[in-house]
Amino acid sequence: MSHTAIAAIAVVLTAVIAGGVIVAVTLTGRSASTAEAAAAPRNTTSGPVSSGPLHADTRMGAVRLTVGELPAMRAFYSDGIGLDVLAETESEVSLGQGGEELIRLVADATVAPRGDSDAGLYHSAILFPDAAALALSLQSIAERFPSSYQGSADHTVSQAFYLGDPEGNGVELYVDRPREEWEWIDGQVTMGSAALDPSAFIAEHLDDGDASPATMGHVHLSVGDLESAEHFYVDVLGFDVTSRADGALFMSAGGYHHHLAANTWNSAGAGARGSSAGLREFAVILADRSELDAAAARIAEAGLSATVTDDGITVLDPWNNVVRLRVAA
Repeated sequence: MSHTAIAAIAVVLTAVIAGGVIVAVTLTGRSASTAEAAAAPRNTTSGPVSSGPLHADTRMGAVRLTVGELPAMRAFYSDGIGLDVLAETESEVSLGQGGEELIRLVADATVAPRGDSDAGLYHSAILFPDAAALALSLQSIAERFPSSYQGSADHTVSQAFYLGDPEGNGVELYVDRPREEWEWIDGQVTMGSAALDPSAFIAEHLDDGDASPATMGHVHLSVGDLESAEHFYVDVLGFDVTSRADGALFMSAGGYHHHLAANTWNSAGAGARGSSAGLREFAVILADRSELDAAAARIAEAGLSATVTDDGITVLDPWNNVVRLRVAA
């Protein structure tokens, strides 16, 4: 592991819930050794060393999940996290904020559960406009779904809180620190995993906050191996590598800390997914049509099959995760 490796975000934690409010958390994690970190010179930069072909306006779109119990999942994402129901039928619910879909739930009672060591979704990460908006969502979770809480961490670039939805899909709720406070060393962003007290965070920040909507900040995948993940998401799709950790890879466009992450913590050696509950597809929103055309060319050059329509491209990653590339509306 290089001297720029971040702490692994596989943490052991204990949450104490009292009166519907998360009041304490103990968190431990693995960190790069001090000796290793000092082994090479540190060159501070303002972003990734090499910039990939994706425009800086690239961002993440909706995550679609196949679910078994639609009412319970709807309640978690709407009543718990605080997403608006944008549209719904008997078998699907679209949820988001500001009119933009962030999560779509698609019911299928016949689908098999995802295995613990399978590839798929590690977590979808909802980015809040400020700490007050995040605190309001956390307070709602503490009151309505306290058992969903799994942990928290100060990642230096962001403050993050981790949940599991009723069917075991990981969810991160987070707020970014200002970009000017992020540190880049040798082209990789510094991300830590320090303890973060959720109760103190809520008490400090629960206020009116920003009226801006939450967005899908990043998507974190469980994959079979990092080499294949880097080839597909970096070499073919065009993301930059922003950090490497023990068993994890972080990627972005435009100098963000990460729009995508992939890890093998639970899924090393996993093969292509079959039909199962969990991740159905996720979207990457590109800046314009020329970006979409360029991505289609890279996909074709890599010899991968893709479905091209007027509104985007659908392609499978090495584990049969469906990636939808589209242009902002």
